[in-house]
Amino acid sequence: MVQGTGSSVGKSLLVAALCRMFRQDGHSVAPFKAQNMSLNSGVTPGGHEIGRSTLVQAEAAGVLPTVDMNPILLKPEADHRSQLVLMGRPAGHIEAHHFNARRADMWDAVTAALGRLRAEHDLVVIEGAGSPAEINLRHGDIVNMEVALHAEAPVLLVGDIDMGGVFAQLYGTLELIAKKERELVAGMVINKFRGDVEVLKPGLVTLEELTGKPVMGVVPYVRDLQIAEEDSPSGQPTVSNGEVVDVAVVVLPHIANFDDFDPLKLEPGAGLRYVRRAQELGRPDLVVLPGTKTTVADLHYLRESGMADAVAGLAASGTAVLGICGGFQMLGERIHDPDHIESQSDDTLGLGLLPVVTTFGAGKETRLVEGLALRAHGLFAGATGMAVSGYEIHMGSSSSTVSGESKESGPLFDLSGRGDGQASEDGWVAGTYLHGLFRNADLRRQVLANLAARKGASLPSGSNTFDASAEYDRLADHFREALDMEAIYALL
Repeated sequence: MVQGTGSSVGKSLLVAALCRMFRQDGHSVAPFKAQNMSLNSGVTPGGHEIGRSTLVQAEAAGVLPTVDMNPILLKPEADHRSQLVLMGRPAGHIEAHHFNARRADMWDAVTAALGRLRAEHDLVVIEGAGSPAEINLRHGDIVNMEVALHAEAPVLLVGDIDMGGVFAQLYGTLELIAKKERELVAGMVINKFRGDVEVLKPGLVTLEELTGKPVMGVVPYVRDLQIAEEDSPSGQPTVSNGEVVDVAVVVLPHIANFDDFDPLKLEPGAGLRYVRRAQELGRPDLVVLPGTKTTVADLHYLRESGMADAVAGLAASGTAVLGICGGFQMLGERIHDPDHIESQSDDTLGLGLLPVVTTFGAGKETRLVEGLALRAHGLFAGATGMAVSGYEIHMGSSSSTVSGESKESGPLFDLSGRGDGQASEDGWVAGTYLHGLFRNADLRRQVLANLAARKGASLPSGSNTFDASAEYDRLADHFREALDMEAIYALL
């Protein structure tokens, strides 16, 4: 098991790296995270929703993802409330102070899922969440030391030296957990190191003497890794590859599935920006409203922040606008919520940039999809007949308000036999439920070419050459060189 001294210390990447290394060494391996709290999720082949980081780890392990790998997913909706996704399906909402009331059935799901994985694979690499030293939460724990104790799993404790205070992080964590839990910690890993490891060695010796635990690796800071991140793009920099086309993604308070835009980072001629304030928008070639867990609440945020007026103004002056999932719903005329799934209001006015109405219901759509681009014009001109694939995760359905038959009235895509998406009359404002849209290389390149041609420019030659398998191998090589793999194998 991999646990950390806190959030964002690198647990997810270390688990992915271990999964890849064990896979390279000929073992059947699977990742496991009992409970994940994230808005970045994905869909398994079985149609279940799990955390995106676990999907990445399964891909690194070379196995198909299953809901057993992440039986509990919490998707924050407000400061103290989350949607509970239990075994890949919505199971209501849960308030922080009511968590323990649901613990029993959640713990049963956790242990059963882990048991099935252990029966199916040589190895299971378990990931914790946050820190095991959150002593105020220990009695309700179902993801850290309680899992390690249940599985009798040796624990690697990871600390992040880049944020400072790594020795205190590691020592303090070990001092705050119970003796039986401390005995499970087999070693420590220092992550995100920059500099000369010789300078660090005196501290490592003292740390080992104080804790009685070995340091099993000092991992250098890894740069330019093209692997989907678990947490929101709060610190994402502007990415420019010649910047023929400027793409601005609006960062919503509950932004979800933000790795939809990762393929643009490597595309020649594409510039990618994450925009948090209306005054940062400028005059991009494409504005994207991304997915969100709470469409209505984030729509109110757009209005209150001035972002809604700014996006509408850009659209009126001809700037292309694309909405994905919740962003698609926002672009419509209104959102109908008769059962008050997201709001106490029956109806909420949308931005009015697309002729669609969205209706929320109790069901949630989670499925992998593949299909074809259909009535392509404007932003998707020239894409008709192109193959597309991806996944859908959304509450509610959207229907067109356009009457009659025209090139504007039909869906943009046929996704596994269902029509999806809508475009404005000129095609430069469009929306779709298709997550992973930009992972379709031909479609991505066509959209960027259309945006470039609109301004009298052309894209440079070449294209995104991202190879996920090679990236996982690079990750594994990076960690294998830094970790004491002989000691880690001895734990198994």
